[in-house]
Amino acid sequence: MGKLPRQSIVGPVASAAYLLRGLNMLRQPGLRHFVWAPLLINLSLYGLGAWVGAHYFSAALHWLIPGWLEWLRWLLWPLFALLLSAVAFFSFTLVANFVAAPFYGPLAARVLSDGGVSVAREENAGVFGALAADFASEVRRMAYFALRALPLLLLSAIPGVNLIAPFFWLLFGAWSLSLEYLAYPLEAQGMRFDRQREVAAAHHWEALGFGAAVMLGLGVPVLNILIPPAAVVGAALLVIDRRRMAVS
Repeated sequence: MGKLPRQSIVGPVASAAYLLRGLNMLRQPGLRHFVWAPLLINLSLYGLGAWVGAHYFSAALHWLIPGWLEWLRWLLWPLFALLLSAVAFFSFTLVANFVAAPFYGPLAARVLSDGGVSVAREENAGVFGALAADFASEVRRMAYFALRALPLLLLSAIPGVNLIAPFFWLLFGAWSLSLEYLAYPLEAQGMRFDRQREVAAAHHWEALGFGAAVMLGLGVPVLNILIPPAAVVGAALLVIDRRRMAVS
């Protein structure tokens, strides 16, 4: 894969377009395995879960429903299939992100390297040192999100005032998603959450535009399967084009 073209960034609309660039790049041979490997693992897990669920549901029907109510089973099976489909639909993105998380760091690092941005090496810290730093960074990230979600929950509970709550929730969602996916290319350069937040805040309009595009993409059925890896690639491209974001 050749060097990536560098582009200038102007405001949130241009930064939102980086998600589309990420989607387009997923077809490149050097990046495909970062996408399809976790997707196949995820589909296998859901297939296994569906098989186990169907097996135990059939056993439960055999135990609970007597022979003279055999016709009731043909009514309950479609309901089970509908419930299983609903659970899969609403949980697929969450599970996919969990399964694919170990692939996203190397994916971001690959895009950065091809774009001419150096990737941090942490051999001196050792495996346990790196894991401890990652854990501490993740704790700070979760605390940051929780401390800002609580006031929004309170705002949503106040009659009258809660009319403006959806607007703030949208802003919070876009900001949270931008921090989540910018974390991969920034961590590849050795930045932990505190520094990541400073970098995103210094380019808040660009970060919000990118996060809003990701949030919109995650709401599109079927397409949302490819949005997380596309967001990782898009965030890496955003860091490449905004070189000063990569300076610690």
